[in-house]
Amino acid sequence: MLDVTVIEDSAAAAASLDPVRARLLAELAGGPASATMLAARVGLPRQKVNYHLRALESHGLVELAGERRKGNVTERLMQATAASYVISPLALAAVQPDPGRFRDQLSARWLLAVAARLVRDVGTLITGAAKARKRLATYALDGEVRFASAADRAAFVEELTRGVSALIAKHHDADAEGGREHRIVIALHPTVKDPVPAPDSPSESAPAIEKSP
Repeated sequence: MLDVTVIEDSAAAAASLDPVRARLLAELAGGPASATMLAARVGLPRQKVNYHLRALESHGLVELAGERRKGNVTERLMQATAASYVISPLALAAVQPDPGRFRDQLSARWLLAVAARLVRDVGTLITGAAKARKRLATYALDGEVRFASAADRAAFVEELTRGVSALIAKHHDADAEGGREHRIVIALHPTVKDPVPAPDSPSESAPAIEKSP
């Protein structure tokens, strides 16, 4: 089972978003189970669970993990193909975000478009690398910084821009024979705090967004 995988097909995305199927995926991410076992967990008839499992299997979201004999019946043990899934913008190809339409480094919506492209491109690369049975060379840096003021944040952005631009200029070789282009994405946004469940409505509390100084 993969830790995370990308769903690129629109039909597979629709299948994963169905509430019952999403619940089955969550159950199967915890380990293999049969339709009978899942039926008891989710409170549905075994036949209906089997129907949903077949749909998920047809889209490559679950797979056969093994079989076991129970009386006169052979049960199929299914498992999720990944512990978690990300839906690629390719699933909505006709309306996927395009960062090339406009460029505004201070726009949250442009940042969202860039992030969507990142999901799409990395998902495509993962799919290709898996088919070719090759490793994919990537790198990610994740961290948090607390600014004392908006002026400090602006200074950080300016210094970051200068530093990264200089680093790109230093290492970029447009004439390198056999060279391979890479995309660099750097994002800065307010931290989204974990939701704190309210005593009277534990499932309805919304995440609080930390305000910028």
